Amino acid sequence: MEAIEELAIQPCTSSLYLRPFRLCYRQNGTKKFWDFMRTHDSVSILIFNTSRQCFVVVKQFRPAVYMCELERHHPELFENPDKEGLSRVEDPLPAAVGVTYELCAGIVDKPDLSLEEIACEEILEECGYRVPVTNLRKITSYRSGVGVTGSRQTLFYAEVTDQMKTGEGGGHPEEGELIEVVEIPLEDSMKFAYDETFPKTMGVIFSFMWFQTNIAPKLPKK
Repeated sequence: MEAIEELAIQPCTSSLYLRPFRLCYRQNGTKKFWDFMRTHDSVSILIFNTSRQCFVVVKQFRPAVYMCELERHHPELFENPDKEGLSRVEDPLPAAVGVTYELCAGIVDKPDLSLEEIACEEILEECGYRVPVTNLRKITSYRSGVGVTGSRQTLFYAEVTDQMKTGEGGGHPEEGELIEVVEIPLEDSMKFAYDETFPKTMGVIFSFMWFQTNIAPKLPKK
């Protein structure tokens, strides 16, 4: 996962996932504009393995996170970008700075499937558990990246057992995915959530807190 090499920055002239726009408008009599991106909505799933009392999350390299760290250490790379071609990164940082812990998740790009069906597909592909749609519980939905994308993410909760595991997960390598499945013991989950040495999404922190309020009190006492 961390064998990252031959880094180069180049202009993004087209993308399957991002579409940049500028909205021009008048608000309270004042002319304004705002640059934004259109992207897919998404689903994410808080997975709890009841057999071993642990959360199942994923770990992967995120280029956007890596580049934020790279700019912090080497701002000159972004001051005069080569708009015509590649800008080689001659002094890259360790790939570990771009690795994050996240909930199992995926984009909503299959109009013939419900959000629940997409969520179940992602659980199987990324984490290796076969979960029936009826086992999903919707927690909530919210807007992410409100200043840039405004896309909607729907968060589900799913309980799994060891018997439901039918594969290793890891995503689709042919689509560029390289995902590591990680288990977080329930008793360590809140410490993990607030430990900044483990870079993670807000969804991990929020969902762990939701679990402590809504599910943990109902668990059998040891």
